[in-house]
Amino acid sequence: MKLSIFWYSEQVTQALGQARFQQYTSAFGYGNADVTSRQGELPGVMGAWVNSSLRISPLEQVAFMRKIVRRTLPVSAHAYDMTARITLLDAQPGGWTVHGKTGTGSPGLAYDAAHAYGWFVGWATKGPRTLVFANLIQDEQAHTPNAGLRLRDTFLATLPALADPARPQ
Repeated sequence: MKLSIFWYSEQVTQALGQARFQQYTSAFGYGNADVTSRQGELPGVMGAWVNSSLRISPLEQVAFMRKIVRRTLPVSAHAYDMTARITLLDAQPGGWTVHGKTGTGSPGLAYDAAHAYGWFVGWATKGPRTLVFANLIQDEQAHTPNAGLRLRDTFLATLPALADPARPQ
């Protein structure tokens, strides 16, 4: 996925509607599955996943990514194939094929670049190996590019060393 565009995500969730959006997050076991939003926040279909009611931890992200890799979510084979296609990144060092999604946000209702969170979640394959990952950082000052993009780039650069079976754990 080259770009993560907020307005497009809004259109998708609005087309689903609040009830179906809630059904999917619940059926997927996605974090707290709370897409209701709270007072002063964007309504659920307008951005429950951005500084709002929907919360997920890195461990919950890993569990969700495993469901995608193992194809155990209640979606069609076509949905899995599309997900794999749009999350596929360019060729990576060390022969890894990586599928991933970045995210950037911050605590509170307004974006705060000096305290931004950066996510990079997905899976990587090489031969018979599949690694599922979720990375999360929080900035202590504003940086360029944003936290999610920096985290992705750092992860991709270090993946061959991180995944080396000879590396001490």
